[in-house]
Amino acid sequence: MDAPINAHSFLNFLAYAGTGIGVLVLAAVAVLMITPHRELSLIREGNTAAATAFSGTLIGLALPLHSAISNSVSLFDAAIWGAVSVVVQLFAFLLARLVAPKLSQQITNNQTAAGIFSAGVSISVGLINAAAMTP
Repeated sequence: MDAPINAHSFLNFLAYAGTGIGVLVLAAVAVLMITPHRELSLIREGNTAAATAFSGTLIGLALPLHSAISNSVSLFDAAIWGAVSVVVQLFAFLLARLVAPKLSQQITNNQTAAGIFSAGVSISVGLINAAAMTP
């Protein structure tokens, strides 16, 4: 039988969830700052490629954050590994731009294939990143 929820475990939940969401938001802002195209404006305009790419970014960031939180020994440990995962994801985005130098313009032009490619890179790297954090 599972133990009942107590105040201590609820506070731990809030701390880990808050840290995870905080790192995710900061990472998303970092991505928004380094991409030449303006994802949020494009998404508001109905740009499917931008929505797909940014959704993939969020998933790609959340996967290793999940692993960092699940395998951490402390909140500080989770935050550090979460930050490491963000750096890896940003690096992967920059590599994708080297492979596909017109990626940002293609996303701006609502070329769905570019958005899918960008999302695929983010999710793939996020999965590898998450697996690398598993002991």
